[in-house]
Amino acid sequence: MKKLTLPLTSKEVKELHSGDSVLLSGIILTARDCAHRRIKEIMERGEKLPFEIEGAYIYYAGPCPAKPGMASGSCGPTTSARMDSFAPALLDAGLGGMIGKGEMSKEVREAVVRNCKVYFAAIGGAGALYAEAIKKSECIAFPDLLSEAVYRLEVENFPAVVAFDCYGQSIYD
Repeated sequence: MKKLTLPLTSKEVKELHSGDSVLLSGIILTARDCAHRRIKEIMERGEKLPFEIEGAYIYYAGPCPAKPGMASGSCGPTTSARMDSFAPALLDAGLGGMIGKGEMSKEVREAVVRNCKVYFAAIGGAGALYAEAIKKSECIAFPDLLSEAVYRLEVENFPAVVAFDCYGQSIYD
């Protein structure tokens, strides 16, 4: 199992292959459907996003409220295909990669390759496990969306699998 610290360098991305098991540490952002729609609208208007997209990793999840002593409540992945219409533009804008559940479209895979990025798969139904990997959580954009807001998570040993690598290989093939 490879231990990686986000953000990844281009060299590190090129060393990853679909099917590799990894433990991610560093900063990830959460964003689900509603947040993605807002991000797209802001980008289409040519306005500055309320957070840096360059090199960021977006986890398709919405954290539940934290229990006492925890940084986050359960935080399992949502279905990544719901972000298919947003991911290519974000990757083209400099997004470092995504983390989610399940296969994404051919267009997303092509954008991953074109931009030399990576898509990691998280384990559905393991929200409590992922909550343990979250060391800090802070809402950084769109608080009115509640759990679908954009959160900045500091994670340590967050388990994932390389789903799409920068060579176009997929664990779903």
